[in-house]
Amino acid sequence: MKKFIINKSLETVSSIYPEYDEVKLSEIRYGLEAIYLSLTKVVVILLITLLLGIFKEAVLLLLLFNGLRSTAFGLHASKSWMCWISSSILFIGFPYLCIYLQVPLYIHYIMISLSILCFLLYAPADTKKRPLVRKNRRIKFKILTLIISSIYIIIFFYTKSILLKNMITCSMLIESVLIHPFTYKVFHLPYKNYERYVFSK
Repeated sequence: MKKFIINKSLETVSSIYPEYDEVKLSEIRYGLEAIYLSLTKVVVILLITLLLGIFKEAVLLLLLFNGLRSTAFGLHASKSWMCWISSSILFIGFPYLCIYLQVPLYIHYIMISLSILCFLLYAPADTKKRPLVRKNRRIKFKILTLIISSIYIIIFFYTKSILLKNMITCSMLIESVLIHPFTYKVFHLPYKNYERYVFSK
């Protein structure tokens, strides 16, 4: 199914843009494969959360997390099975925690403060396959990450929902861990990949 969908999509792209060469089409294939894997993973995980009765909570955490992920980025699992395990823990395990966890406000404040500090220091964090070479892009994504974080913090202080407070703190903490240099080191992944790209030139 995967091969069929991607090949059909590439045929469509080739017919619309006949000037695209093999290199360009290879880049598009890579992107389509990433989108396909992401979509199938999300669909399967959300179906599981639907069966477990935590669908709404999982969707909320997914939206909050991806709001930060889309600008702060962070490491990706190097193998497909690792991605499945980590995604299952994040979007099945953590919603359960957010539902039942009772955390004192000062703990929330500490975790949010540490997350903001990580965003200031380390966002955005690129990957080997997608280095953020241009400095202006890195600055733009850092600013966007801080703006999104500020919106989350405003919502945190205005909402009376314990679940939403937990979700906001959790999403910020998860993303701050995923962009931290120590996490890259633990998984033996290269950090600041844009530097290697620039120096190689």
